Amino acid sequence: VQLQASGGGSVRSGGSLRLSCTASRSAFSINVMGWYRQVPGKQRELVATITNAGSTNYSDSVKGRFTISKDNAKNTVYLQMNSLKPEDTAVYYCNADYFRVASWGRQIDWGQGTQVTVSS
Repeated sequence: VQLQASGGGSVRSGGSLRLSCTASRSAFSINVMGWYRQVPGKQRELVATITNAGSTNYSDSVKGRFTISKDNAKNTVYLQMNSLKPEDTAVYYCNADYFRVASWGRQIDWGQGTQVTVSS
């Protein structure tokens, strides 16, 4: 699956951004899609995930501020980020977790990152 992420940018603290991630195949065939983030020198960390059935999961640091959603018709997952804080500054990556028939096994693909910068 090819994933195209967009929507990053620079905002002031308290501002909002919406990230989008469009998959090259039907979202119905993807078990879980998620957003992760990474800052230099640190491991990539989970931000939020959404399952094929629509169940969501959030890291404690973004719970109540970020919302993950999906539009199956557009094969797109969104991350609405509100009340942004400087500590949300990172490169954000989307991924897709699905069963790959060619290898008959689990496959996780990543999109290119999109930079989010929050200034105080």
